[in-house]
Amino acid sequence: MEPFGTSNWLAIILLGLVAGVLARLVTPGRRRLGIILTALLGIGGALLASWIGQQLGWYASGQPAGFLGALLGAILILGIAQLFRGR
Repeated sequence: MEPFGTSNWLAIILLGLVAGVLARLVTPGRRRLGIILTALLGIGGALLASWIGQQLGWYASGQPAGFLGALLGAILILGIAQLFRGR
């Protein structure tokens, strides 16, 4: 599955990094993530958004969620992590 609709790994990593950074900026709280985990957060957000969109019928099988989906997916991942982490 291609998280951003491309098979170019450099583009996937850079878009994942941007989505991860934006997700960290819009969610409250301090996150101590390095650059690699931030990129993985964005990529994971894209994969999560693609999977949820396919389950709800928004995307066809194999269709990527795109940048906005990656951002929303990364925010969802950060929210779930916050629930398990507590204060």
